[in-house]
Amino acid sequence: MEVWPRIASLIATDGACALVSVMATRGSVPRGPGARMIVRPDGAFYGTIGGGTLEWQALAKAQALLERRDDAVLLLDQPLGPALGQCCGGHVTLAVERFGAGDRDAVIRLAEAEKAGPFRTRTTLRGGRFEREMIESAPATAGEAPPFVEAFGESLPVVALFGAGHVGKALVLALAPLPFRVFWHDGRPGAFPAAVPANASLVAGPPEAALAALPDGAQILVMTHSHALDLAVVTAALAAGRFAHVGLIGSATKRARFIRQLGALGLGEVAAARLRCPIGLPGLAGKEPAVIAASVAAECLILAQSRTINAKPAHRRHSA
Repeated sequence: MEVWPRIASLIATDGACALVSVMATRGSVPRGPGARMIVRPDGAFYGTIGGGTLEWQALAKAQALLERRDDAVLLLDQPLGPALGQCCGGHVTLAVERFGAGDRDAVIRLAEAEKAGPFRTRTTLRGGRFEREMIESAPATAGEAPPFVEAFGESLPVVALFGAGHVGKALVLALAPLPFRVFWHDGRPGAFPAAVPANASLVAGPPEAALAALPDGAQILVMTHSHALDLAVVTAALAAGRFAHVGLIGSATKRARFIRQLGALGLGEVAAARLRCPIGLPGLAGKEPAVIAASVAAECLILAQSRTINAKPAHRRHSA
């Protein structure tokens, strides 16, 4: 979850907000150290520390802190058992911090660092408040008693989507709340909607150039308006040999045709082993764009976790 840019924005719009952080855990718990939730004065919030009574009580503590304008850090030591009615049985230490106009400069520095990429801070409890010093590198020790190291920002896996048709538009929306950076390409004028999710970037230029600009390990999903263009993108992606997965929307018949055509280009073995077509999870029969998008987004999550590029797809049902 984006932390410091969100806090900076809320200071500007709402005057203040609270940050709830999981600092340490023992035993079975919903979320580990580093899980965070940002709370607005009106009770709306972003992120989660695991839900249930623990989160509900943390929200109440954060709102109370905002109402009394107390800048002191609240440290909450909470067993998850009969006292909360949660059956996890573990133990969580939470920190609740208030940020207001007086913190603007420090928050903006941290927000700029987070926008630039993942970073760490050495965090010390001093005078009832946390002081954060950005550091170059340090072991991840979140969960230790202050001073300790916190990690902010994420190196998110990349999904590159080629095609802005009905399924492409639905898939971008399905990926919007998920932990991905999405690069979206379509060369047709007016193909993209007026607004796109925050985690999606529109890519111009020829598809070969778009592929060349992608980081190693990206997932490629091809669903353009043209089978000839599909073939060109798939060919370039497979020939590059540096992408985690290459997926093509279509039927088993389309896959067989593409394998034959790629074989004529000398990529038959690579395509047979690495081309995912059809795409999506098995067992979902619906062909509505939103259903296909949900299936493909779930598969993207599984592939991002497994990073098993040679796994053969199970029987899938979605086709162009």
